[in-house]
Amino acid sequence: MPSTSDPSDRRYEATFDPAGDSASEAVLEAVGAAAGVDPLELEPLYAVVDPDAIDALCAHARRTDGNRAHTLRFSYAGFDVDVRTDGRIRVSDPPATSGAVAGD
Repeated sequence: MPSTSDPSDRRYEATFDPAGDSASEAVLEAVGAAAGVDPLELEPLYAVVDPDAIDALCAHARRTDGNRAHTLRFSYAGFDVDVRTDGRIRVSDPPATSGAVAGD
């Protein structure tokens, strides 16, 4: 799974082969790498999204859409995760929200 990491915006990108790799397992590996932990130390993926649904979406897109890619986005283990059916995964910090309170 080739990957890149950009410390300036805390984004991690990885790839998987949608024709042969499990997309859900690739998500676990990518998030584990982004978090700097063993994927087995992460909360179960099924707590936030159905791993079988991720795998089924990638398999279905490969069978029916040819070169078209679809993206599934969700939050997991403190990260925003984008899984593309063409085999790309992006793991990034969620957007920062302002901590300012009116009247401060």
